[in-house]
Amino acid sequence: MKRLLPFVIVVLSVFRVAAQEADTVPINTQDLNIKLKKNPLPSRTGTINFTPVQIKPVVINSKVNYWKTVTNIGINVNQASFTGNWKGGGVNSVALGGLINYRAEYNKESYSYVSEVLLQYGKIKNRGQLEKKTNDRIFWDNKAALQLSKNWYFFGSLTFESQFDDGFSYKKNAEGEEVIDRRISTFMAPGYLTESIGFEYKPSKYFSTRIGTGTARQTFVLDTSIFAPNGLYYGIEKPKKVRNELAFQVVSNFEKEVIKNTILKWRYQMFIPYEGLTISKIDHRLDIGINAKINRFMNTGLTGIVLFDKDQDDKVQASQALSLGFTFTFPR
Repeated sequence: MKRLLPFVIVVLSVFRVAAQEADTVPINTQDLNIKLKKNPLPSRTGTINFTPVQIKPVVINSKVNYWKTVTNIGINVNQASFTGNWKGGGVNSVALGGLINYRAEYNKESYSYVSEVLLQYGKIKNRGQLEKKTNDRIFWDNKAALQLSKNWYFFGSLTFESQFDDGFSYKKNAEGEEVIDRRISTFMAPGYLTESIGFEYKPSKYFSTRIGTGTARQTFVLDTSIFAPNGLYYGIEKPKKVRNELAFQVVSNFEKEVIKNTILKWRYQMFIPYEGLTISKIDHRLDIGINAKINRFMNTGLTGIVLFDKDQDDKVQASQALSLGFTFTFPR
C-alpha cells in the first residue's frame, strides 16, 4: 500500500492540471472596441541640457572692534517753596546738579585697557543763606593690564583727581547773617596724581582688587592763598606746592545689578605710605552709590562718601546725597 501512494499522488496532480486547462476559455479581443484611459501625467521627450552654476567666492570686508564705550549724562533738579504763613516750617531752596560719566574699554587677547572719567558738580541756594556746593569732583582713572592666569593680571595705572570750583567754610556774623569764613580749596588745591603698578585679582566681571606694590602719589596745592592751618595745607609745608609719596595701595571696585534696574556700585581705596608708616597715616576712602532706574530717562540715586585722610582732617569725613533726575546713556 505504501508503494502505491506516490503513484496515486502523481495521477491526481495530472488530473488537476487537466481540469484547470478545461476551465480556461480563450477570448479574441481583436474585434472589441476597448478604449484605454489617457494618462493624466504629461509625457515629454527630448534632451535636457544642464548648465553648471559658477559659484564665486564672496569677500566680506569686516573689522573687529575691540573698543567698548559708554557715556552717562545725568541732571538733577530739586526745588522747594513755601508761603510766608506756612506753619509747617521750611526754607525756599533751589538745587541743581550734573554728572558726566564716560568709560572706554579695550580688550584684545590677554591685553586690556580701561579709561574712566567722572565729572560731578552741584549747587544749592537756600533762602537767607549763601550759595553752596553740594558736589564737586574731577576723577580720571586709567589702567592697562596683561592677563597672567584666569583671575590674575599685571597692571599699571594712572589716576588724577581734583575739583572745579572754590570751596569755602562759613560762619555767622554779629547780626546773625551767614558769611564766608575762609577759602579752603580750589582747582588743583588740592590735586592728586597717582601712578601705580602691581597685580590685580579679578574673579568676576563685577568685582576686582588692585594691589599696587609700587605706588607713587603727588599732592598739588598750586594756589597757596587758600587757608592752611598750622602752616600745612594738605600735608604740604609752605612755600612748597608739591609733595611726593611712595606707598602700598589697595583699590577694590564692585558694580552689579543687585535687583532688577537697581545697580550697586562702590570703590574702596587704601593708601599706605612707606615713609613714617603708622596706622593713623593710612588713608581710606569709600565711595558707594545705589542707582535705580524708574523708566527710560528718569532715575533716582543715593550716594555716600566716607573719607579719612590725616593730611586733611584728624577726624573721619562723610557726605551723603539723595537725588532724583534724568539720565541719558549713549549708545543705548
